[in-house]
Amino acid sequence: MSEPVYRRVLLKLSGEALMGEQQFGIDPAVTARIAQDIGEIQQLGVQTAVVIGGGNLFRGLAASAKGMDRATADYMGMLATVINALALQDALEHHNVVTRVATAIEMRAVAEPFIRRRAVRHLEKGRVVVFAAGTGNPYFTTDTAAALRAMEMKADVILKGTKVDGIYTADPMVDKTATKYQEISYLKVLEQGLKVMDATAISLCMDNRLPIVVFNLRTAGSLKRVIMGEPIGTTVKV
Repeated sequence: MSEPVYRRVLLKLSGEALMGEQQFGIDPAVTARIAQDIGEIQQLGVQTAVVIGGGNLFRGLAASAKGMDRATADYMGMLATVINALALQDALEHHNVVTRVATAIEMRAVAEPFIRRRAVRHLEKGRVVVFAAGTGNPYFTTDTAAALRAMEMKADVILKGTKVDGIYTADPMVDKTATKYQEISYLKVLEQGLKVMDATAISLCMDNRLPIVVFNLRTAGSLKRVIMGEPIGTTVKV
């Protein structure tokens, strides 16, 4: 059997990834399938960290647009990511995957505080680490948190799980003539304003030459295929 091409990865999930076909909240069946996919790559010896968003429960940016104080709205969004992280932890542990939730905002009753060296040690011991509460600061997205945590963990790659199978010239849900990129540079993503991750996250990855692989998370087994180096999705690199 061939070896995984990545040894330590950071998986970026949007809050909507846990929602399935629902309009709001967490679909336990979808969460269980994602947990199963993560469990598969753990069995290959791949060290896995996860950063999860909170858009299925609360969107800070949307609330601030309606008049709420931006910092307050962002803190509420961070708390939504903690709820999602706990749901994913529960699903992972149902698949016998030992998991730790580390939050950027201290709340010892439900999760441990983020301490870089401790998180690295968890990964080395074969535990999945789910990072919650973004960076702990308002005005920063969970995309930026993913780039930051990936750098701190010295991950080989960021795996961005989405509902489409890569990056296209336009939104393939809207424009049927949109074509898919197999590879694309960070600079081209920024210049064309492609909605991969926000500009701060892309710039951070570009400065540190950290590749990003965008793939369809909804296809069962796709995470393992990316880990094994199959040419699915789109790779963003120099």
